[in-house]
Amino acid sequence: MASPDTDPSPATLAQVLQRRDAQAPALRFGGEALSFGALREAAARAAAVAWRDWGVRPGERVAWLGANHPGQLALLFGLARIGALLLPLNFRLAPAEWRQLLAQCTPRHLVHDADWGGPARELASACGIAAHAVESLSAGGGAEAPERGRGEDPALLVFTSGTTGGPKAAVHTQAHLLANMRIAAQVQEMGPADTVLTVLPLFHVGGLCIQTLPALYAGAQVILHARFHPGETLECIGRERPTLTLQVPATMKALIEHPRWAATDLASLRAVWAGSSLLPAPLIEAFHARGVPVCNVYGATETGPFSIALPPAHAMDHVGSCGWPAPGVEARLGAAHGDAAELLLRGPNIVARYWPDQPACDAQGWFATGDLAQRDADGSWRIVGRAKDLIISGGENIHPAEVELALAAHPAVAECAAFALPDARWGEVVAVAVVRVPGSDADEPLLRAHLEQRLARFKLPRRWFFVPELPKTALGKVQRGVLAKQLA
Repeated sequence: MASPDTDPSPATLAQVLQRRDAQAPALRFGGEALSFGALREAAARAAAVAWRDWGVRPGERVAWLGANHPGQLALLFGLARIGALLLPLNFRLAPAEWRQLLAQCTPRHLVHDADWGGPARELASACGIAAHAVESLSAGGGAEAPERGRGEDPALLVFTSGTTGGPKAAVHTQAHLLANMRIAAQVQEMGPADTVLTVLPLFHVGGLCIQTLPALYAGAQVILHARFHPGETLECIGRERPTLTLQVPATMKALIEHPRWAATDLASLRAVWAGSSLLPAPLIEAFHARGVPVCNVYGATETGPFSIALPPAHAMDHVGSCGWPAPGVEARLGAAHGDAAELLLRGPNIVARYWPDQPACDAQGWFATGDLAQRDADGSWRIVGRAKDLIISGGENIHPAEVELALAAHPAVAECAAFALPDARWGEVVAVAVVRVPGSDADEPLLRAHLEQRLARFKLPRRWFFVPELPKTALGKVQRGVLAKQLA
């Protein structure tokens, strides 16, 4: 069979699993190992069950509720074969939120793993749909399902985090996913010799589309963990020797603080990719001190999400940058907000609509990210905050990220969030909520002195709050608006 580097680009998701020899290793999960042939067969059985037993037809949706599982990947490829869509649910949401999402997208079937069987059956009963254990996907036999899926067909619905208004489901076609796989595999220089460790949840495009699907596209092997656990992640790195992994600031921090961090051999990792627009410098420096480049990738639920990336060659000399637009992705600045402007993106991996038919881009295909960016002289991009989070105090524009990155550099600060509070004199003032590391008694004077060495005076917080935790969305994004209401 042709090498992934030389054969024609696949036109459908079903063709992705046909690119490597059947015996080549594709996926490891717990004590189970699947070759590319076995994964193809699992996808074919899932397609047959959905088509023959459940009556799923092109354009229909099937939901998934569970932790990371090979069955979720088989279901995605199997549904794509018959032209149907996968709707992964965030297991961190409340049942009422799940019901809201299902009401929007109206799937008739819900697949679950063993741990989420109870909640899934209750949810299915409340919504009047059928619930199926993931093991039922392997019951396919006899005639195969027809290959009805095409590149332009929707294949994946992923809900935005809903930081403003209600969540919306971004519609990823097979062509969008394939373009993102190709782009991500190219920039990360993935190949059959790579082993990718996936610990982030597959219900989100970060865990699914930044490395997991691109690795399969490139013929690499994926080690899949059901959930992130710092000790298990470090043990896997030391024992299984993955070459790449994707992390976020919260998991990077958990790894660095784990007792096994110093003793774990990280030499197999040629890079750690980080899915975040803003990465605290101390986290990056901790990996760089161990000789592992931290490569940032910027994107959103709607943008693949592999849109702007900082490659290993520049990871050490561009700390804080998101890098350059990925191949085929265009970036430009839109409406100005002080010394920054809203970032706009256009590319083959960016969705055109939200479910069922709400445009996601303007007439020219540009997607407005809502993030404020600056373009450096070498063409690299830097995210400085969210347009809606901009603080205007006494006529000065202040990006919360500037305050947060400076404050997070203090060893007593576990987490922090800057936000605006109304003020009669200044219009708005900078407020900050701080979560201290356990055992720390750092107070406002100490932290203010730290910031005075790093920020202009007008950017210094005027109101300080020390809190046990920060309010966040289910995907971990800080809700500054909630903070402002709670602490005003």
